[in-house]
Amino acid sequence: MNSRLARPRNDRWIAGVCAGLARRFGWSTGMVRLLFLLSCLLPGPQILIYIVLWVMMPNE
Repeated sequence: MNSRLARPRNDRWIAGVCAGLARRFGWSTGMVRLLFLLSCLLPGPQILIYIVLWVMMPNE
């Protein structure tokens, strides 16, 4: 498990939040993106959390 949470420069689709989370926890980037998209089908603040992480996570 990588100890630093940061948005990568080369594996981004929108902002790199899902790729950064995947690298931090040692998960597949595609799986994290899929889980995020599926979670958007449920009620809740998923988009708001994504935006907050986008602002707070540093670039690599």
